[in-house]
Amino acid sequence: MAGDAGGEGQERPEARLERAVRAAEQALIEFEIAVETFRVEVENFSRLHHQKLGPMYSRLDELDAQIAEARAASTGDPEDVRKAKEARARVMPMPGIEELFHDWLDSDGLSPEASAMLTDQPVRPPQRVRPSDEARKLYRELVRKAHPDLAQDDTERARRDEFISRVNAAYGRGDEPLLRELSEEWAAGPVSEEWRPSRSEELYVRLEWLAQRKELLALVARDLEESAIGAMLKIAPDDPDRLLEEIAEQLLAQVSEREAELAGLLGSGA
Repeated sequence: MAGDAGGEGQERPEARLERAVRAAEQALIEFEIAVETFRVEVENFSRLHHQKLGPMYSRLDELDAQIAEARAASTGDPEDVRKAKEARARVMPMPGIEELFHDWLDSDGLSPEASAMLTDQPVRPPQRVRPSDEARKLYRELVRKAHPDLAQDDTERARRDEFISRVNAAYGRGDEPLLRELSEEWAAGPVSEEWRPSRSEELYVRLEWLAQRKELLALVARDLEESAIGAMLKIAPDDPDRLLEEIAEQLLAQVSEREAELAGLLGSGA
């Protein structure tokens, strides 16, 4: 009797592997959520950075080119001439009129944003696409429930792939109402079968695939964190707008310094 009781309580050989696979799947999903969330934040911050600070960087490049050209004209030194040509080559070409005023012209002429800028009036700030806390919560819940890695067959995986692509698109736009609709859609959809134990060989293959997938995601996360925008965002993750303001103030100060330097060179040349 004692021997039978011990046999009944003995764990199946595959049970430990099953638990390991389930834990690895959930860990991978959480990691993917974190990486995708950070990717969206980096993308949105990059857009705001370009819209707000791009003109200042362009102005600095133009001033650097003008300073180098003025210095070369004054000295005639071949090395100064070479540096002036290199500085000019770094300046982005002036866009054509259509590109310059893209989305700024309407049937009545200049748009309100363009008119405001030309008359020194406040300009509407660039569009923000930063998902709200509720959108982030909905996104995490949907990915945890509908992740393709939880599918048990190709048909179910295809359904989940298509659904998650829509979830990612809605999250990337910060579309909270659509995320709510998708949550209701998933709740009303077909329920996938319960996870069934697999053979030991299949579980080992599954664990290996999960480990490889996590390594790839780790590389993506590292690239995001080490990118210029990612590094900037990590400095002030809770208040990136303030960081942009501080950088803008620094760039404006640099512009003033360059303008003074250029005025000095042009004045001495005259």
